[in-house]
Amino acid sequence: MAKKKKNSNYVTEKRTKAREDAIKAKKAYRTKKITITTIAIVLAIACLVTGIILISRACSYPKSILGNDNPKEESTVNNSFKATHHAAIEVEGYGTIHIELYGEEAPETVNNFVMLAEKGFYDGLTFHRIMDNFMIQGGDPKGNGTGGYEVDGKEQNIKGEFKENGVENDIKHVRGTISMAREGANMNSASSQFFIVHQTSANNTASLDNKYAAFGMVTSGMQIIDKICYDVEEGSNGAVDKADQPVIKSISIHGHH
Repeated sequence: MAKKKKNSNYVTEKRTKAREDAIKAKKAYRTKKITITTIAIVLAIACLVTGIILISRACSYPKSILGNDNPKEESTVNNSFKATHHAAIEVEGYGTIHIELYGEEAPETVNNFVMLAEKGFYDGLTFHRIMDNFMIQGGDPKGNGTGGYEVDGKEQNIKGEFKENGVENDIKHVRGTISMAREGANMNSASSQFFIVHQTSANNTASLDNKYAAFGMVTSGMQIIDKICYDVEEGSNGAVDKADQPVIKSISIHGHH
């Protein structure tokens, strides 16, 4: 049986409507695609900006806040010590040696020295080891080079802040440098003993660079060190008889900047 032929006007209208619907659908798809793309771009920019802000903030935090891959290496030093302090070492019968302490390079060492000075720990101690043209050493409560700061009978030690011990410290051992004494091969054995370089020497003082924690510099009073080295008779390896050891009357701290 033959199919009934459709009205031609009806067919034309149907096709026109289908074409219009297709155009509308295509426009709607394009609009949706543009909207999704725009949202994706906005989100990507927002994430990028947030990342930049977080990175910049992280870079500005001190190491003690950020932490370290090795928790044992995290600094416990108050950030106020990461600055330049001023100390005055009054030597009985000689006068006062003024020193700048560089907390930016050696914060734990400066922290320790300032803490001991403010406690009055150094008051009355001596310079027990004196080597003319090399250095003078003091800060030992036993007065013989074997002592240090103790709590409940146990000596308190600090990390050696120098390059061979993994710490960037560019302070050189030259005339007037103050640095920490330590025990033999133990890089973390510094306690209370310190030394001040008398004269720069390629054979002696240069060999201390990157191996001992230099933490400051004499700003005035080197003539006192000159006189101590001239006056005091030194024994084997710089050892000085107890009766001849110059006395540290006090070490005072005069703030930081």
